[in-house]
Amino acid sequence: MENRTLGSLTVSALGLGCMGMSEFYGHGDEQESIATIHAFLDAGGTLLDTADMYGPFTNEKLVGKAIAERRADVVIATKFGNERHEDGSFAGINGKPEYVRAACDASLQRLGVDHIDLYYQHRVDKTVPIEDTVGAMAELVQAGKVRHLGLSEASAETIRRAHAVHPITALQTEYSLWEREPETKVFPVLAELGIGFVPYSPLGRGFLTGQIRTPEDFAENDFRRHSPRFQGDNFTRNLELVDRVKELADEKQCTPGQLALAWLLAQGEHIVPIPGTKHRKRLNENLGATAVVLSEEDLKRLDELAPAGATAGARYPNMASIDT
Repeated sequence: MENRTLGSLTVSALGLGCMGMSEFYGHGDEQESIATIHAFLDAGGTLLDTADMYGPFTNEKLVGKAIAERRADVVIATKFGNERHEDGSFAGINGKPEYVRAACDASLQRLGVDHIDLYYQHRVDKTVPIEDTVGAMAELVQAGKVRHLGLSEASAETIRRAHAVHPITALQTEYSLWEREPETKVFPVLAELGIGFVPYSPLGRGFLTGQIRTPEDFAENDFRRHSPRFQGDNFTRNLELVDRVKELADEKQCTPGQLALAWLLAQGEHIVPIPGTKHRKRLNENLGATAVVLSEEDLKRLDELAPAGATAGARYPNMASIDT
């Protein structure tokens, strides 16, 4: 797999989102999840994305177990800020400096490593100045516990303020053919400051694969059952968008998911999507996106088939945690 650069950090062109291996997308299988991580590394992938809140806490342990003998092959990205209790309940968003330090130490222990390659603030704590949070993150870099800093779902203004304290390597925000909001305000700032971009949910939470046809396709414990984009008329309207994308995918002799990932890769060399999966079969399909070549005409057609703002429904039931 080819490499790309996020700020000053070199990673594989596609990363692997590990969240669904532990929570949110139905039940996982640890053995298959670890085999999927190993298959990703064997294919030349390097960037593994996790967070302390996934599980909670169990996903970092799973990733740590999977990479125990292959640390040198891996770029580990994890996150803090969405604070959860052991029972899974949410305590809120926490960007206090003392919490930053404690969360990092806990993540290092669960991952079984001596440093984190890319450490994100998962959500911006609007009650704490971003300068204070990033200042504490910068101390982790100075201490050798963290190599690079990132933000997730941060606004253009927040990114500027954070970058003035310590260089920000990457921004992670939802971005795909059905979520294009970052293009208008955030992308110009990233280009100006030389910050990489890591789109999460690059397959529209799996919807852009074309495999989801009814709300009943979701498991009972799948959080998408409660997402506005997967309910009622929104589901129907969004399915029409997916079917339009599938038409072009059929012409290109690739899957809709591969087309969606190829579109993201074509948006810039500073973009590294992290499609998540817990199965080797789906991983192999995703990796096939790197071989899909899109012409200028293809890209123009996709803009017409899935224009910005075409998706029906909000991204989350409650958007209050998103920094805008």
